[in-house]
Amino acid sequence: MGPSSTIPRIILVNAMWSGLFTHLTESWNNFKGLDPDYVTWMDLMEKHGYRTQKYGKLDYTSGHHSVSNRVEAWTRDVDFLLRQEGRPMVNLTGDRKHVRVMEADWRNTDKAVNWIKEEAVNLTQPFVLYLGLNLPHPYPSPYAGENFGSSTFLTSPYWLEKEPVLPCLGPAQEWSCGCSPGERAAQALELLWRNLGLSSVCQRRFSEVNYEAIKIPKWSSLSLMHPVDYYSSYTKNCTGKFTKQEVRNIRAFYYAMCAETDAMLGEIISALRDTGLLKKTVVIFTADHGELAMEHRQFYKMSMYEGSSHVPLLVMGPGVKAQQQVPDVVSLVDIYPTMLDIARIPVPQNLSGYSLIPLLRGKAENEVSPRGPRPSWVLSEFHGCNVNSSMYMLRTGKWKYIAYSDGRSVLPQLFDLTADPDELTNVAIKFPLIAHSLDKLLRSIVNYPKVSSSVQQYNKRQFISWKQSLGQNYSNVIANLRWHQDWLKEPKKYENAIDKWLSQSQ
Repeated sequence: MGPSSTIPRIILVNAMWSGLFTHLTESWNNFKGLDPDYVTWMDLMEKHGYRTQKYGKLDYTSGHHSVSNRVEAWTRDVDFLLRQEGRPMVNLTGDRKHVRVMEADWRNTDKAVNWIKEEAVNLTQPFVLYLGLNLPHPYPSPYAGENFGSSTFLTSPYWLEKEPVLPCLGPAQEWSCGCSPGERAAQALELLWRNLGLSSVCQRRFSEVNYEAIKIPKWSSLSLMHPVDYYSSYTKNCTGKFTKQEVRNIRAFYYAMCAETDAMLGEIISALRDTGLLKKTVVIFTADHGELAMEHRQFYKMSMYEGSSHVPLLVMGPGVKAQQQVPDVVSLVDIYPTMLDIARIPVPQNLSGYSLIPLLRGKAENEVSPRGPRPSWVLSEFHGCNVNSSMYMLRTGKWKYIAYSDGRSVLPQLFDLTADPDELTNVAIKFPLIAHSLDKLLRSIVNYPKVSSSVQQYNKRQFISWKQSLGQNYSNVIANLRWHQDWLKEPKKYENAIDKWLSQSQ
């Protein structure tokens, strides 16, 4: 199929690969991902004649991430509380001419740009290009000592001074509409925003950051926090005192890191435009998680609050209705069937997700989908580190319902996102019928008490196997993981807590 083919090329920047809910793939943490032989949408597209290319972050299969990361997940049911991250902080590097702060991501972006200009432009077959960026993740924090985590928000004066200030948008959207200040990136992204109908939404001002415009999130007192939230905040080293200026800095630096990410997207769009491929290429921009940026006294992810679970999803290209903002709740599991739908490849009927093509084309879904209309809800679940319970989020309409563990030992949460967009008031007790109805719906989707029990058993089995593999080195290794600053104060206490946990039956 030559360049004039009606089958579009596809560029995907950061996505989910399985099309299935987590409890179906049993990808319980960042170490336990997909099986190596799992057939992804990219595998199917390659099988059907697409030229495929991947650059950047690809840690969706099992075996990735640090020992600390997996051990923290395995031991989350142990009766102890240890800081697993360095205190979140900011770091300003370079000068006003320092553009390429995240060098690894820029190298991968350059590779993708060169591939478009040197290979994609000459292909006689459709292609799909994946670019996985690490930004805007926080950077590693070596100041925290051996086996440090990633709690540093790092940028340069270039990005801080050019950062788009978006006072017209709420915190869940402030960064997803931002565009790059670089000339080429700005021009390319202007095209994207115009296609998405966002030009009139944002008042983009490229000037020094107006710190007063940055919203300081409200926090509950430590004593009133939900027990899982408290565990998360403590293990992320966020229960100490933070000044308003510290919080503003973290949020400002995060937005600047997002602006740098935007610039990389702009380079991809520019390359497509310069090669004449843009009009026949679908571009999808999304993320596997958000960033709390000190909302709910937390940074990073591992949370069902909007800052962590509500991610951007922007699409442009042939067949995509321009200048629309789709209000429906959708999920990253929808990426798999969407990719196949774009490529006109039959979509497996066992997937958890639904193709987004009907929504993108402005059509009624039940007119074109053999599975009928998409559900009015989305499900998210998490079983990894920095939480001491499996958690399950059901989002439908204005309601967000979060269940934990077996549904009894940890109280659920219910938020009215219309009346309480900052998710500060749990109304599960106030609206018991709604909470019960949503819990019933959740249980019809996933038997979450059974799944939680399976995760607990998996965690214990994995830890025992890991411990046995270390032999006499066990005490030294476990003491010097990311939690070493707390562990080494009372090592025997924490080893005893683990021994007690191991001796308990499920």
